[in-house]
Amino acid sequence: MKKFNYIEKGEGEVIVLLHGLMGGLSNFKDVINFFSLKSYKVIIPELPIYSLPLKETTVTAFSDFLEEFIKYKNLSKVTLLGNSLGGHIGLIYSNKNPNFVKSLILTGSSGLYENSMGESYPKRENYNYIKRKTEEVFYNPEVATKEIVDEVFETVNNRDKLVRTLAIAKSAIRHNMSDELPNIKTPTLLIWGENDLVTPPEVAREFESLLPNSELKWIKKCGHAPMMEYPNEFNRILFNWLNQKNDTF
Repeated sequence: MKKFNYIEKGEGEVIVLLHGLMGGLSNFKDVINFFSLKSYKVIIPELPIYSLPLKETTVTAFSDFLEEFIKYKNLSKVTLLGNSLGGHIGLIYSNKNPNFVKSLILTGSSGLYENSMGESYPKRENYNYIKRKTEEVFYNPEVATKEIVDEVFETVNNRDKLVRTLAIAKSAIRHNMSDELPNIKTPTLLIWGENDLVTPPEVAREFESLLPNSELKWIKKCGHAPMMEYPNEFNRILFNWLNQKNDTF
């Protein structure tokens, strides 16, 4: 039996959180704390980014992993919330398993186009270079705490992790979903930072135009991870949207 690592908090309707390539479970701590007190059960599985065989380290394999996890937890009609790579995984899963997904939230999602995910970090031994690259993910560089920068620095300087990171980034770029998005009828909320440099605003607009049942909300002075930079605003937008959807479901 496969062993899953995950955090689960709260009781009620289920929200499954999907983290990004360089982001662990802690990126969602404010979302977990807020929604677990609002009659939601929030579950965040740890994606097997560094544990699958290298040739299986693809976006599709992570969607298969999510499928196994949702079966393992015996869940149905879940709300999926994905940031960056996590959004991409949520889209692939929703396209394949529409009956299991009640709603989908994408924030800074890959799946159409992303900047700099595929670069090989030529100056990876230079801490200040990695610090600057990490800060560029956010509008406010102070969000890139020493702990976050240290984690990125460790990842890109670990040969095995770097090879996997680059393989996943290439897989995400190859798996462009523009042809599949019109088939995803799931109610979808896009929460996007106006200053996202990784998946720029035009990506959000393209998602909105291709996903037939989507709504786009912007957060000002915000980069690639709105739930980290503006957790209160992010939670408010999401909470209101879910309430409005629950009234109409």
